[in-house]
Amino acid sequence: MTIHLQQLRFYAYHGALQQERIVGGEYVVDLHLTVDVDASAYASDNLEGTVNYAEVYDRVATEMKIPSSLLEHVAHRIASRLLKDFPRVLKADVTICKLNPPMGAASCGAGVRLVLPQI
Repeated sequence: MTIHLQQLRFYAYHGALQQERIVGGEYVVDLHLTVDVDASAYASDNLEGTVNYAEVYDRVATEMKIPSSLLEHVAHRIASRLLKDFPRVLKADVTICKLNPPMGAASCGAGVRLVLPQI
């Protein structure tokens, strides 16, 4: 099963330029988590058999608060943390988009996508 958390919005302080880490900017995070869902989640409507979306969001929010120069680094931290904190997550597919990148071009955003399998 895949669990999706889409269009999670954050104001964060990431960027290669010092000004980006001072002023900050808007980011959107999309997650696609491959999850080993227990039969109890299907049959008995039991949360213990799957992954709690609210807890996943909290982990992502925590990682987004840590300023980084590269979105690649942020995506890796998020994916690694989700795989570590949630044993049912078998694969984490993380996309981070900076909505107004300082590159002198009209765009909807620039970002990265990282897919990490459970090790």
